[in-house]
This record gives sequence, structure tokens and C-alpha cells, in this order.
Amino acid sequence: MTRTVVITGAAGFIGGALARSLRREGWDVRPVVRAAKDDDPEGALALGDLASVDESAVASALAGTDAVLHFAGLAHRRPGLQDEDAAYRAANVVATERLMRAAIRAHVPRFVLASTVKVSGESTSEGQPFTPADPPQPEEPYARSKRDAETALIDATRSTSTTPIVLRLPLTYGHGAKGNFARLVAAVAAGHALPLASIANRRSLLSLRNLEGAIVAILAAASPPAGIHFVADADSVSTPELVRAIATRKTVCDAGAVPATGGCADGSSRRSRSSRRFARSRYVVARRLHVMETGVVRDRGARCRGEAVAAVG
Repeated sequence: MTRTVVITGAAGFIGGALARSLRREGWDVRPVVRAAKDDDPEGALALGDLASVDESAVASALAGTDAVLHFAGLAHRRPGLQDEDAAYRAANVVATERLMRAAIRAHVPRFVLASTVKVSGESTSEGQPFTPADPPQPEEPYARSKRDAETALIDATRSTSTTPIVLRLPLTYGHGAKGNFARLVAAVAAGHALPLASIANRRSLLSLRNLEGAIVAILAAASPPAGIHFVADADSVSTPELVRAIATRKTVCDAGAVPATGGCADGSSRRSRSSRRFARSRYVVARRLHVMETGVVRDRGARCRGEAVAAVG
């Protein structure tokens, strides 16, 4: 029997990739976008702003759905925002609340919320890693809005047939990545001298391919992994290591970003030793979706751990 999944934010870097990968896995995908564009995924539903759209339209989109992957939201600062807190709350909290109410009414079995490791904080002390049980310590409007969205989802789904699954994600990279990673790639490609060589931090990243694998594993699990999870590549890297890996990949592939597949943007596999090492940062999926303990974001050299859903390599 064909399974159906709704993906919000399907016009974005991650949402679009998930739509394509889940179709390859045999899922009936309903991509939800804000406004129709020529490059939208096949079959995209343009619902408008989820924070204000008529809830009957949302209910119609969710009818008969097996899972919701909620990747829509506001992550990057937009020029001219007068009230950041209000903007992030509308896009990340109000929209999530409206979507989850519709999911609960439709008895959708699984609701996956894309969150951020920044909900846990910006750094840790040596030997005191983050865990999902730690009290949230968000320090800026985006992270606070994601914390509130997590809380709203978990509270609302108690005693319902909908299982809440929260993924606190670090910086996610892959071909077509935007935001800070795209800016870093552009700076490296331009040959700018970056004053980063002496930084001795460790930071977890997440390849788009590994995120796709984590989502497939979550959807395929006989018993859905409820609660909060960290998902990241197996190996953390320092900022200098990241820059060198990007520079190596740029030299070898002349790609616009580090490809999530581990190959070059043109489909070839020309890779240096360091780029191969960076590409091997993968999880392995256990047959029964074992929950694993792994590293998460190390922005300032601290080691962080948490429960994470394993992803494919």
C-alpha cells in the first residue's frame, strides 16, 4: 500500500531534496510551498502563509496522510525586520501550532519537526555535553522560536494518536545549501584570506544525504522514535578543517558547495584524500533503527552528545 507524506517548506534546499528522495523510496509525496513557482517540486500545493492560511486548506492537504515533515519556517535574518521575535514566532511557532492541530484532527501518525541544536545553547563546558534532557538555553530569537515550537508540539500531542518527533539539526550542507554555509563556500571560492587557522573548536555538521537517510529511517520504523533527537554526521570537524575540505572540494570538483553525495557536482568522483575523509562522515542505519549516542554541535571546542536517529551513508 502506498504511504503518503506531507512536506512543508518543499521549495527549500532541504524540503525539495526530501521530496525527491522519498519519491525514490516509493512514498506518495505532497509537497507544500508558500507560493507557486516554476521550479517547485512536482505536485506542489501552494497554501500560502501557514501562520494565517485557512485551516480547512491545511486539513485538506493532510487528509489521509501517514506523516508530516515540517521544514517550513524562518531561519535566516531578513533585512528590514522591525520585530525579529514577532517574525520568528509567526513563522516558526504559530505556523507549527496550526499545522499540528490539523495533523492531530486528521490522526496523522507521525509529525516530524525540524528544529535546531541552538535550542540547547551556543556552547558547552568541557566534559559536559548537550543531551536531549538538558533544559533548553536558546540565546537568540530564532532558537527561542524553535524551542517554543517544540514545546507546543510535544504538549499538544500528548494523549493523541500523533507521535511528535523533534530533530535538532546542526548546520546542514549539500549542493544548493544556503545561509552561512553558502557564504563560507563563496568566501573560500573567491580566495579570501580567512582568519580561522588558529581556531581549535569542534563542530558537528549534517550532510543532506545523511538527513535524508534519517528521515527514511524514522518513517520506516515500526515504532516511531518519539521525542527530541540530535542528528549529525559521525565525525565532528574544526572550522579550519571545514575550510580546507571546502577548498579541496572546490579545487577538485569546481562545485558550488560540498555535494551531499560525496561526489563532484558534475556526477564524477574525483576526490582527494582529505575530501574522501570528509565525505565518509556518515552514520550507519541499524535494521531496527537503533537510537545512538553521538556528537552534536561543538561551536566553541566543547564536546556535545545526544540521542540521535541513525542515518544512512
